[in-house]
Parts: sequence; structure tokens; C-alpha cells
Amino acid sequence: MKSKTQKKPSYGGKKPRKKSRSSLIDDSFFADKSKNKRRRFNEEEKGDNGDEIIDSDVESGEESLDDGSDQQEEKEEKEFEEAETAEEKRRRIAEAYIHKIRRMTEKEREEAGEESEEDEREGYRDSLVAKILQQEQLEDSGRVRRLIASKIIKPESGDEFRVLVKHRQSVTAVALLEDDSKGFSASKDGSIFHWDVESGQREKYVWPADDILRSQGLREPQKKAIKHSKQVLALDVSSDGRYLATGGLDRHVHLWDIRTREHIQVLVLAGTRTMTFYNYTKLFLTGQITFQAFTGHMGPVSCLSFRRGTSELFSGSYDRTIKIWNCEDRAYINTLFGHQSEVLSSDCLWKERLLTAGRDRTLNLFKVPEETRAVFRAPASSLECCCYISNDEFLSGSDDGSIELWSVMRKKPTYIVKNAHALLALSPKLVNGDAVRMANGHIENDEHVSENNCSSVYSWVSSVAVCRSSDLAASGAGNGSVRLWAIESESKSIRPLFDLPLNGFVNSLAFAKSGRFLVAGFGQEARLGRWGRVSEARNGVAIQSFKLS
Repeated sequence: MKSKTQKKPSYGGKKPRKKSRSSLIDDSFFADKSKNKRRRFNEEEKGDNGDEIIDSDVESGEESLDDGSDQQEEKEEKEFEEAETAEEKRRRIAEAYIHKIRRMTEKEREEAGEESEEDEREGYRDSLVAKILQQEQLEDSGRVRRLIASKIIKPESGDEFRVLVKHRQSVTAVALLEDDSKGFSASKDGSIFHWDVESGQREKYVWPADDILRSQGLREPQKKAIKHSKQVLALDVSSDGRYLATGGLDRHVHLWDIRTREHIQVLVLAGTRTMTFYNYTKLFLTGQITFQAFTGHMGPVSCLSFRRGTSELFSGSYDRTIKIWNCEDRAYINTLFGHQSEVLSSDCLWKERLLTAGRDRTLNLFKVPEETRAVFRAPASSLECCCYISNDEFLSGSDDGSIELWSVMRKKPTYIVKNAHALLALSPKLVNGDAVRMANGHIENDEHVSENNCSSVYSWVSSVAVCRSSDLAASGAGNGSVRLWAIESESKSIRPLFDLPLNGFVNSLAFAKSGRFLVAGFGQEARLGRWGRVSEARNGVAIQSFKLS
């Protein structure tokens, strides 16, 4: 028989809390679990009858309380930090960021001399904070475009590019951290520098010895080469500022720790995919399998791109493939196919959509989750570089001197700027004196004077860059100048702004997130070859500051 007396539900000695009005703090998504942890911590200090256990030493005098109070507080803080969950950490960082923005808005109002009642001021301040957060989210996602191009003031004759870092050979790639405080550069001599944007103070990354690289899985040189080439062609930095990825002629992707400037050894099971876990463990313990660099490409690594906000890395190569890596887990993910020739440039935003350009005259937009791709074909020439403007628009530069504006809605360019970097006057040194001659006396790559100045290698558009979530763009070539452009969203066109003199081949460009300065990697030779040379140019990294009206 069933008992008439029903057993009351047990709540562990605590009554259920009554529901109050719904708010962000009471919502389960934003709920802080630290209260439960503190409640359990207090219950442990209570007796069975619920009374608190008080130490007799504390009752006897106040001196003992004062002596142990500091140690007790330190112990509690340490226990709280150890017990902090990932959700609590995210909330703590978000609250700190909100308080920072509130202080900024309050400071701006004080400087403006605005005064009001306390309640109205707090409400107005919170609305400003909400607008700022919403605007930042829209700009980061690419849904809103900042109008910076019209505010750029043309620098005066004395405010031109300033050489920040010097290299022995041509700089092939530059990159900036997320906060624009530090930058990275690599050159053909294999040197990798980490430098400060303000002072220009640099720190060098040291390559491990060849025997160490071989023990890590570095493959033997191709063909008749007797030593590995450390020439770097591409680099990129992760959004969290932890990893630096470099790639070059040795066909490997190298991962570096930015904090220690050391080469990170990563695990790859090259050629052992069918191995069982037991055999792999046995070989690893006996030293036959070691930690090694990212292997897998059959040709030089020509481009690298981190997906923003993640540790996912894309690497493009001369072998016509793009490989996906997870730097956090040091693991290979997948290989993307589609290009019919060398992959030369790539770019990626927040979404898992990779934009690549190649010598097959195509731009490929890979949608990784859907395992699909969209192909955009250039009119006539090979595409040398590409970059995103937003999730729906992108920019490219080709070897015929033209710049193309693309949209995902069309397979052909929506706008083309021809002769973007035309040579106004061909120097005799560029054509004859500094041309690279072969053993038979002929000039390499048929480098002769032509009627069309843009057919020269010095007018090839070798680099393009766009200030994030804005209408400001820049392009570089070997004609001795960097050009700034304004991207017109309504008319779907590109409008030239002005030129910035910089002698040499501009192989890489990077805008600051705020648009306050532009960093250029330049040198005497082009990034991917030696089909042109400017002997009077220098090798290094230059910076150009801008003033906004």
C-alpha cells in the first residue's frame, strides 16, 4: 500500500529561491556561479546544527585576528582564482572592458564640460556604452564600413615614409598585432624581426640548428640543393597575439611563440596515417617519431592567413593546394583543391571563408563548412595579390598593372582601374644597368623597354591592403610609389586619393586598425622572383603616419 504521508522534497538544507523579476544578472546565461561556490565554502565552516564554529583564539583577543587576517585573505583569493571557471573569466573580462569604455565616455563628457543630474548622466553614459559596443561589433563583423578615406589629409613633403626597420635583403611580408603596438617582418635572407611601431626597436627570431630541424621532421632539399633554404615568403599573426606563422622555400610552415620568440615544435604524423595507436606509441617512446614542423606541401609556401579570432591557419603553396591547420592542437585538418596553378596570395576574416589568388587568373572563395567554392576569373592577367574589403567585397591586383574590385554577386570584376602604377619615366638604370642578365647576355624574363609602361615588371601590382571595415585601401608596386584609394560603396568604384613616394618594390602592406598609419615592406627585388632590381632602393620596413580631419 502506498503511504498517505508524502515525503517532502529535500533541498539540501536550503529553501528554494523565489523567482524575481527577470534581468540580465538573473538570467541563467549570465549567471555567476561564484555565489554557489561561496555558499558551499561557508557551509563547510558551519556545524551540523547550522551554527558557525568560532575559534577560541579569535574570541580571546583581537591580536590573533590581525595576525592571520592577511594570510587568510591571500588564501581565499588564491582558492577563488583556482576555482574560477571559463564562464566566470569571460564575464570578468567583459565587465572590465565595459568599465573601461564607461571611464572613456565619462572623461570625454568632462572634457566637453557637459554637466547634468546624476541619474540622467548615468543613463546617457550607459546608452553611449551600448552604442560603442554595438558599433565595434558591426565593424569587426564587416557589416558597417567606416568612412576614413575622405578624412585622410595628404602628408606634406617632409612627412613621407620613414624607414623603421632595416633588412639585408628584400622584405617579403609584414604583419601587425591586433592592437597595432608591434609588427613583424620577414625577408629573403631568412631573418624574422619583431619590432615596436613607435620606437622601431627590433628583436630577432633565431632559427634552430639544421640538425634540430631535421630531427623535427624537416624534409631533404629538393633536386640538387645541398642545404635548406630559410628564405621566408609569407608570415601572419594570430588575433590573440600568441602565434606567428612563417613559410617559404623549404616547403614547411613554421610556428613561433611570440612571447618567447622561440620556434614551436608541433606534432604531425606525416606518412603514418594508417598506423595504429599502439604502434604509434611504441615508435614515439623509442624516438622514431618526434615533434616536427608542419609538413605536407610539395612546393614553396607562398601565403599564410589566420582566421580572425581563432588559431585556425591556412597555408597556400606553389603545389596548387591550400592546407588547413589547427595551431592550438598542432594538427592538420584538411586540404583544399581548386587552383590550376601556383597560389600566390590569401586572406581570411571571421567567417570560415578563405579568399585566394593564383597565377591561373582566378580568385577562389572557399566556403570551408559547406565544402564549396566560388571561382572569379580575371579578364586577362595573372593575379598577384588579394584582400577582403568586407564579407561580400574584395580587392585584387594583377601583373598588368590593374586593380580589380569584386563582389560575391558577380563572377567578373565590378570595377577595374587600369594602369594603376604606370611608369611616368623609365630610368635607364632600371632597364639596362640593373637588369638581371643571364649567361648568354640576354636580359632575364625579356625585360626590355615597351611602349606600354604598365607591361614592365616595375608596374606589377605586388601588394594591396584595406583598412579593416573602412573605405580606405592602398596598393604597391615597383614604380616608386604607394597609392591610396577610396572605395565607393554606392557607385561600386575605386577613386584615387594621392601617391606616397617609396623607392623599391613594395612587396607587402598593412594598415593600422585605426587607420592612423600604414606599414610597407619594400626592397630592391620583388617578393617571388628576381625579374627586376632597383639598386638605389633600400631593404626594410617603412611607416607612413596619417592625420585625420
